[in-house]
Amino acid sequence: MDLGEILPLWSATPFVGMLLSIALFPLFAPRFWHHHFGKVSLFWSLVVLVPFLLIYKGEALHEFLHILLADYLPFIIILVALYTVSGNILLRGTLAGTPLVNTIILLIGSVLASWMGTTGASMLLIRPFLRANSQRKNRTFMVVFFIFLVANVGGSLTPLGDPPLFLGFLRGVPFFWTFQLLPQMVLVVSVLLVMYFFIDRFFYNKEGMKSAYRKEKVPLRVDGLHNLLFLAGIIGAVLMSGVAQWGEMDIFGVHLPVQALVRDGVLIGMALLSMVTTKTEIREDNEFTWFPMQEVAILFVGIFMTMMPCLKILQAGAKGELSILIDTVKEPYHYFWVTGTLSSFLDNAPTYLTFLSSLLGKFYAGTGDREAVSLLITNNEIFLKAISAAAVFFGAITYIGNAPNFMVRSIAEETGTPMPSFFGYMIKYSIPVLVPIFILITFVFYL
Repeated sequence: MDLGEILPLWSATPFVGMLLSIALFPLFAPRFWHHHFGKVSLFWSLVVLVPFLLIYKGEALHEFLHILLADYLPFIIILVALYTVSGNILLRGTLAGTPLVNTIILLIGSVLASWMGTTGASMLLIRPFLRANSQRKNRTFMVVFFIFLVANVGGSLTPLGDPPLFLGFLRGVPFFWTFQLLPQMVLVVSVLLVMYFFIDRFFYNKEGMKSAYRKEKVPLRVDGLHNLLFLAGIIGAVLMSGVAQWGEMDIFGVHLPVQALVRDGVLIGMALLSMVTTKTEIREDNEFTWFPMQEVAILFVGIFMTMMPCLKILQAGAKGELSILIDTVKEPYHYFWVTGTLSSFLDNAPTYLTFLSSLLGKFYAGTGDREAVSLLITNNEIFLKAISAAAVFFGAITYIGNAPNFMVRSIAEETGTPMPSFFGYMIKYSIPVLVPIFILITFVFYL
């Protein structure tokens, strides 16, 4: 019997504990959290790992190894590669953080995110964005909108943009099909950019910034431009892993595609070449540090480990403890909101896969994945659009919804920009700003 069919709902308790730790410790014990967040992540990992190994033995070991080798390590490797290569590209010169300039940067980032990934676009632009606004007093809202647009919504148009869409590509969704999400993306991006511009203009005038910027201008130039070659290598490796079929390799009982292992090797190579061929002074001037990447790697290993029971229960569908939830998801707007809500707190990639599998089983049971996906696109495309848009858009609801959110927040804090707590981010920004927009999306596209 599948593990997800026998797991009780309370087996998700360690995952809830991990989320509450991320939410509450930085708020109530910031110094403890800064020095010991790794120990907290390890604690919750052991809380779920030890009893599962004792009770379910080999089956549990296989599931944990699978989530580490097949999900976590590739996830971290591509983040490290994009973080490294993007961090070795430096925009120099005078860039005044006016409302218009800031809005243009956010627009450019939203476009780039679909082609170099939300992580790559975020790491490329967040430091220039912060430097351009270093003289501004109110910067928190700027970083929050950066997370909304560049770290999430902008990654909607290609499988390179966000991991859920890449997994769909691997399952047979055509590479350019995701351009079907262009109307939804344009609507969300347009509303957010207009909203941002007027908020920024209000604070810009309130702070009296018109005379604050220096009159002398230093021409803009880009250093480390050769890293675009390594960025192209990363994109090429990801594409290759989606189309090549080179068999599988067994590692500790986990079957991993050979092309995925080659991809990860190429990504590591691109990151190393970037470090070796880029001058140290470029990284220093770019204020490049490894802490944001370390924080993501350490916290997300705890998140991946503790969310394993949650994902297995979801994947069990009608046979699991969440059968009531699965059975009530019928209409496109149901899929949009349930997929989105779960993607805000669970990893959006396996959540997307869970509901994609649910759709294929619902409409085309017994049909092979690629053929079923083709039929789904032909006959019930709106359902695929709903889960695809939701998995990407709702990643902006929480800091853990998408990995770049964490990195952007960490870099912003390192440069002196105060950022809201886990719940503060949701209560003050993401829920009041994004949820009304997603309701509008629901009425326009899914009803």
